[in-house]
Amino acid sequence: MFTNMPPVTKNLLIINTIIWAAMALVPTIDTRLTQWCALHYFSSPGFNVAQLITYMFMHGGFMHLFFNMFALVMFGGIIERSMGSKRFLFYYVSCGLFAALVQMGAYALVLTKYQNMFTPAEFREIVDHGWNLINTGYTYTDPTLNAINSLVNGPMVGASGAIYGIILAFGMLYPNQPIYLYFAIPIKAKWLVLGYGILELSYGLGSMTDNVAHFAHLGGMIAGVILILYWKKKGVFNNHWFF
Repeated sequence: MFTNMPPVTKNLLIINTIIWAAMALVPTIDTRLTQWCALHYFSSPGFNVAQLITYMFMHGGFMHLFFNMFALVMFGGIIERSMGSKRFLFYYVSCGLFAALVQMGAYALVLTKYQNMFTPAEFREIVDHGWNLINTGYTYTDPTLNAINSLVNGPMVGASGAIYGIILAFGMLYPNQPIYLYFAIPIKAKWLVLGYGILELSYGLGSMTDNVAHFAHLGGMIAGVILILYWKKKGVFNNHWFF
């Protein structure tokens, strides 16, 4: 299966696995890459623009990596062959980038409430001191300050936004293809994708502090819808779906 895997899917699998292994085996690499490459909120002292791309090649643990790479292997090769490798790479990165922007937008809405509780100088001091705390393994004990610190200085990692874009693409290009849940229950791809979207929206509206970037998942799916509909209109898919 690995030999027959198309090149972009294969290389994404290799790169993500190597980075995870390096972070898992060498603590100093883990610490540095998290500071430099994980995505931080725009007003965090740790933010840099490159993080909008680099964050999607990092993962917080083995199970996080496993499920993302499992979905990449299951659906990525099919979508890459349907789109072509260059277009698929553009699609993957675009979904991951838009996912990051949507999640940051969700954070901004929540942070507005907290910013109104402090003067700009006080809020800046909370953020700057919070950055130093996080990087020494601590955080605020006050619930409000801790929530602010988690949103602004907490790292966001993972390819999930891009992966959700791939799953969305499968549901749009092959809507009636059955997918077997738990190896026994078949469900058409279009309904599975719709179900994922509804779940992520409900989870995102329910909590912003459960350490899962639900709005990033939605952002990846939204970017996927926009790109696929645009390419379909342009005749990229020969004016037909693949089912």
